[in-house]
Amino acid sequence: MTLTYIILATLAGGLLSVLAAASLTVHVLGHIVKSLVSLSVGVLLGTALLHILPEAFESEAGAQALFATLLGGLMFFFLLEKAELYRHGHHHEGDDPHHHHHHGFDAEQAGRGGWSVLVGDSIHNFCDGVIIAAAFLADTQLGVVTALAIIAHEIPQEVGDYIVLLNAGLSRTRALVYNALSGMAAVVGGVVGYFVVGPWEALFPYLLVIASSSFIYVAVADLLPQLQRRLPMKDTLAQIGWIVAGLAVVLIARQFLHAH
Repeated sequence: MTLTYIILATLAGGLLSVLAAASLTVHVLGHIVKSLVSLSVGVLLGTALLHILPEAFESEAGAQALFATLLGGLMFFFLLEKAELYRHGHHHEGDDPHHHHHHGFDAEQAGRGGWSVLVGDSIHNFCDGVIIAAAFLADTQLGVVTALAIIAHEIPQEVGDYIVLLNAGLSRTRALVYNALSGMAAVVGGVVGYFVVGPWEALFPYLLVIASSSFIYVAVADLLPQLQRRLPMKDTLAQIGWIVAGLAVVLIARQFLHAH
C-alpha cells in the first residue's frame, strides 16, 4: 500500500497543475499563481518547521548530526539552483504592465533556454518524488502532509512555466504535454525512492531533514523575495492572509490525521 500512496501523491501535483492550466485563461492563471505563491510559503514553512523537523528530531539520531544535515541540505539546494538544475520559477502574466520586454524574455526562456528549464523542473520534480517516498516510508501521516506541501508549491511552479511557454508561442497542447512530462519525473523519483531508500530505515531522519531543507530553501530563497515588493495595504494584507492560510492548512491536516 505504501508504494500505491507514493505513486498517487506524486501524480497529484502534476495532474492538478495540468488541469488548472487547461481549464483557465492565462490572465486568470496569473492572478491565481500570485495567491498560490503566498499560500505555498505558509504550507512549506509550516510543514518543515512544525511537522517534518520535529518528527526527525524525535528519532534516535543526534541533534548535532541533524543540524549539520540541515545546513548541508540548504547549501546543496543553493548550489543545485546555481547550476540551474533546481529552479522554482513562478513567472506571471501581467506582473508589470510597463515591462515591455516581457514577451521577449518569455520567448528566450521557452525557446533557446526551454530545454534547460524543462530539465531543471524534471530534476526538481524527481527530488520531490524521493522526498515524498522517504516521508511515506517514515510515517503515512507524515507522507500525506509532505505531499500536500509539495503539491502546494508544485502547482504555481508548473502553471508559471506553462504561462512562459504560452507567451513564447507554443500551443496550449504542447505546453500542457511538456508540463505533464516534467511532472511525471516526480512519479519516477517516488518509485526510485521507495526501492532505494526503503531498506535503509536508519537514514529516514536525515532524509526528512533534507526534505525540510528543500522546503525552507524554496520558501525563503525563492518565494518570499517574490512577495517583497511595495504593494498597496490591501495586497499586503492579502499576502499575509494567504501565508496564514497555508500555516492553517498544515495545522488542520496534522490534527485531522492524528485524530484518525
